[in-house]
Amino acid sequence: MQVRSKIFVDGKWIEPLDRSSIDVVSPATEEVVARIPKTGPEDADRAIEAARHAFDEGAWPTLSVAERIAALEPVRKHLERNASEIAAGVAAQMGFPSSDAALPLVQASVNLFQEYIDVAANLPMREVRSDVQGTSLIVREPVGVVVAIVPFNGPLPTAVNKIVPALLAGCTTVLKPPLEAPLDCYGLADAIAEAELPSGVANVLPGDGTVGERLVAHPDVDMVTFTGSGAIGSRIGAVCGESLRKVCLELGGKSAAIVLEDADLAEAAPFLGAGIFRGSGQACIALSRVLAPRSRYEEVVQTLVEQAASYTAHATPLISSRQRDRVQELVDSAVKEGARLVTGGRRPPDRPRGWYFEPTVLADVDNAMRIAREEVFGPVVAILPYEDEEDAVRIANDSDYGLHGAVFTRDAIRGLEIASRIRTGTFAINGYGTRPSPPFGGWKKSGLGTEHGPEGMGEFLQYKSIAVPEDLAAGDRLLA
Repeated sequence: MQVRSKIFVDGKWIEPLDRSSIDVVSPATEEVVARIPKTGPEDADRAIEAARHAFDEGAWPTLSVAERIAALEPVRKHLERNASEIAAGVAAQMGFPSSDAALPLVQASVNLFQEYIDVAANLPMREVRSDVQGTSLIVREPVGVVVAIVPFNGPLPTAVNKIVPALLAGCTTVLKPPLEAPLDCYGLADAIAEAELPSGVANVLPGDGTVGERLVAHPDVDMVTFTGSGAIGSRIGAVCGESLRKVCLELGGKSAAIVLEDADLAEAAPFLGAGIFRGSGQACIALSRVLAPRSRYEEVVQTLVEQAASYTAHATPLISSRQRDRVQELVDSAVKEGARLVTGGRRPPDRPRGWYFEPTVLADVDNAMRIAREEVFGPVVAILPYEDEEDAVRIANDSDYGLHGAVFTRDAIRGLEIASRIRTGTFAINGYGTRPSPPFGGWKKSGLGTEHGPEGMGEFLQYKSIAVPEDLAAGDRLLA
């Protein structure tokens, strides 16, 4: 069992003001697997003060991009070198069957780290631009102090997705890991400590909602980047809006997978299964709605049933008993509204311990039902019939969310035409998931702002235009 008694603030491990602790419970066994310190608003103040001082008085924002890359490269190498150890913590806090099952999350974090380093190395921070009125120097400068709040489902890759581009941009950061799953972010803090980044540049402290509220509302914060629920995201957006601070929100989804009549179901099946049953559906990009043509409707239903069966033996639990109860309530409401429960729909009878829920297939779903409107965040797929492609596009777009989606067809050009008509930030043709280089972000209630690639790093930069004399613009002096 891991025991952590300190938080990482101002370049060192310190005791929080409240010396009590919080248990981290395995959702697979319901046993305590770690103990972390309890933090409060005053600890949040200390972290913000350290980040503010590091930005205003320290050298980090004034370093060249190459110097910041050199300082952060040891952090990446530490994560790579200690991937197995970090994965063991991920497995324990998430209820994965083994650290091997969690290792891809850590490896993905290392790869994403490297992707941002490559982006930073090739993103010009200065540009000379001329027009009829003269010449200007366009400068990209860091936003300032950034608060990053990450969720339980993949804290490490989400943390890397936020603080690494922020640090490369010259910002200073405060990272708040989730209480349910803080161990991989502690691994990130270990890496930062070993790399000896300048004091206050990167701070890490877990905390509950009161800590998050203090961080978001603190007057010395310049930007908040958050991944999580729509309700909390809306509140964060409102708080930042009151003070006109920058905010980036990656929120929920209710993504639709459109199966066209010509789809190869044998090839589509693994993507449809992974899209909702991998990780027990605890993914914002989950393909939780599958739209099937009436001519092949029962084929699609049977395909999802087979996928559900393949995930049953090695299913991972939901993060909490409260979340499992919510999934059960949504499934029960769907049945009451007229949906057909084909398989699953309950706690597995052979798992008396742990917060498991059977991979569940609901057929004959109408898009007006709660199960089709609300994000479940569980292993539950709703299968909806459609009449023709126009109807499929209409149903897919009839959602408050717009994060991800997919189409399955033997005709890639036809798939691209469908993709261009779906109002969502990311989409896949004959596939599922996102990639580290293209921009990632949501439309509608799925969020604000962008992550990944140069667009993601750009969220942490401000533009400044400086009108300069023509003689000063000669040569490359301004670009140095």
